[in-house]
Amino acid sequence: MPRAPQARRKMYVLDTNVLIHDPNALLNFEEHDVIIPMTVLEELDSLKSGKQAVAADCRQAIRNIDKLLGDASPGEIEKGVPIVRGKKAEPLGALSILMSTDYQGNHGLPEHLNDNKIINTLAALQTRHTSRDIILVSKDINMRLKARGFGVEAQDYHNDMLLDDIDLLPKGYKEFPNSFWDTIEKVETIQREGITEHILRRDGDLARLTINEFVIDEQGFVGKVSDVGEDQIVIRDLHQHDLMHEEVWGLVPRDIYQAIALNLLLDPDIHLVNLTGSAGSGKTILALAACIEMTVASKLYKRIIATRSTQGLDEDIGFLPGTEAEKMEPWLGAIVDNLEALHEDDENMTASVDYILSKVPLHFKSLNYIRGRSFQHSLIIIDESQNLTPHQIKTIITRAGNGSKVICLGNLAQIDTPYLSGLSSGLTYMTERFKNFRHGGHIHLQGVPRSALAEFAEANL
Repeated sequence: MPRAPQARRKMYVLDTNVLIHDPNALLNFEEHDVIIPMTVLEELDSLKSGKQAVAADCRQAIRNIDKLLGDASPGEIEKGVPIVRGKKAEPLGALSILMSTDYQGNHGLPEHLNDNKIINTLAALQTRHTSRDIILVSKDINMRLKARGFGVEAQDYHNDMLLDDIDLLPKGYKEFPNSFWDTIEKVETIQREGITEHILRRDGDLARLTINEFVIDEQGFVGKVSDVGEDQIVIRDLHQHDLMHEEVWGLVPRDIYQAIALNLLLDPDIHLVNLTGSAGSGKTILALAACIEMTVASKLYKRIIATRSTQGLDEDIGFLPGTEAEKMEPWLGAIVDNLEALHEDDENMTASVDYILSKVPLHFKSLNYIRGRSFQHSLIIIDESQNLTPHQIKTIITRAGNGSKVICLGNLAQIDTPYLSGLSSGLTYMTERFKNFRHGGHIHLQGVPRSALAEFAEANL
C-alpha cells in the first residue's frame, strides 16, 4: 500500500473503550497515524487488574502498545514511532503518546471528567496541526456527541462492523412464496442411504444461499444446503412432518423455525450454532433440551458448560458469597427456569429438576474462569451473547477443544452494554464470519410463543 502524503494522512485519537473492544485496534488504521492520549493510558492502567474480561483486554492492549513502541526514545514517541505489522512488512502510519495539553481556547470543557480531558487535548492538538484531519475514535456515543459539539471530529470504530444494516444479517433460512420448485428450471435428484439430495444450478436466489442454510416454502418443502460449489448447489430434502414431530427430552417444536433449529443443534457435524430471536422465542429451552438429550440419552458429549454474558457480572460476581457455581446461580436462573418448563407436567416438578441437575453433568461457569481453559467433548452454552465484543467471542470459542460444540444464544434487540450496538456486537460479527463455515449454522427464531401476554407486549410496547 503506497504511503499517503503527510498532509493527507489522518490522525486518529483512540478512546479507552476502543482498545478494550479490540486490543489490536492500533494495527487497523492503515497508513494513518494513531495517537493514544496519556489519559487513556491511565484508564487502561486503572482497569488492568483483576479477573474481569475487561482487565484481560486492557492488559493485552498495553502489551500491544509496548510492543509497537519498542525501545523508542521519548522524543521518538512524541514524534511518532512507525507501526510495523509484520517482520517483512513496510511500516505504515505511526504511533505516538499524546501528553495532556491545556486548551488555550475560550471555552474549554471542565476537566473533572477524563472524557473532557481527552476532548480538550484534541482541541489543543487541532490548533497545532491545522492542515491535518484529527479524528476521535470512540465507542461511546455521548463522548462522540460532546466532541462534535466542541468542534472535534469523532466517529465510531468500524473495523469489525461487517454489515451496514442489521436487517442484512442472514436468518439461516430462505423462505419462498408458494412452491420452491416453481423457481427451478432443472434439477438432478440423488437418493442414497435414505437421504434425498437435489443438485441445482447456483443462480438467482440460490446464488446467495450458504452452507447449512435452509430453504422453506408455503407448500411444506424444507431443504438444507449440504454443499455449495461455484456453479451448483446441493440441497438435502428434509421431511417437514418428521422435523415437526421430533421430540427432544419431552420438547416438541412449535413452528418450523424451532424445528430447523433443533436439526442444527442435534447434528453432530455442526460444531457451532447461533440462535437469535426476540424474548420468549425458545432459544434457551431448545438449546437446553438438545444438550440434555445429547449428554444423557445419546451420550455424544460428556458435559454441559453453561455461561452467560451479563452487564455488571464481571464486577458483581466477586462480591457474591459461595463457590463459583453458587455465585453464577443468580445469573443463570434462566437455565433452571427452562429446566422447570421441560418438566412442568411431571408429578413432582421440583424433584424432577433436582434429579436432572444431579444426573446431568451441567456446570455453571463465569466467563472470567473460561479464559485459558480448554473444554473437551463438551457442550458450551453462551447465553446473552449479544453483550460480547468480537474479541471476547473469539476468546470463548477458541476454548472449544476436540469433540466440543458451542451454542450461542442472543437477542440483538436487548444489548445491555453502552459500547455495543447490533452492528458491532460480537454475535453479529461471528454470525457473518461463520456463514460459510461447513460446521456452523445460524437460525433466527420467529414469534414469541412464551405466552399471549409476552407476544402482545413484544409487538405493542
